[in-house]
Amino acid sequence: MTRTDLRLSSCTLAVHDLDEALGFYRDVLGFEIRNDGTERTRWVSVGPPSQPELQIVLESHGADPGVSPADRQAIADLMAKGLLGRLIFVTDSCDATFEYIEAAGAEVMQEPINQPDGVRDCAFLDPSGNLLRFAQPRQAHAPTGRPAP
Repeated sequence: MTRTDLRLSSCTLAVHDLDEALGFYRDVLGFEIRNDGTERTRWVSVGPPSQPELQIVLESHGADPGVSPADRQAIADLMAKGLLGRLIFVTDSCDATFEYIEAAGAEVMQEPINQPDGVRDCAFLDPSGNLLRFAQPRQAHAPTGRPAP
């Protein structure tokens, strides 16, 4: 087998309320709706305009009809603690992104901080308890250790 260039095409996030989640990802984060469909249950895929090939599929937690009531409750409990879904986004300005999302009413998990690896990031929960991190990459530095112009 030959190694190939792999890229993420889609991922799935469980949500409590599909319309509420859609409002957050579309209206607050500015994502585009890619698909709005139903197979067994309704699902919606969204993605940032800058990444047209990426789809984040939003679907009701425990949507699979084979999921037991006990498993549905376990999923809901993990979501409520922010332990189930996690996404990390790159941003040009962690502080501006933080201010904008906080003003929209999202639950703050971490205010902007500088991480030991030089990344500045912050974190929020989406309306369903999925953890969203927004990371500003480390700035390029000149050989003297001073920021590059």
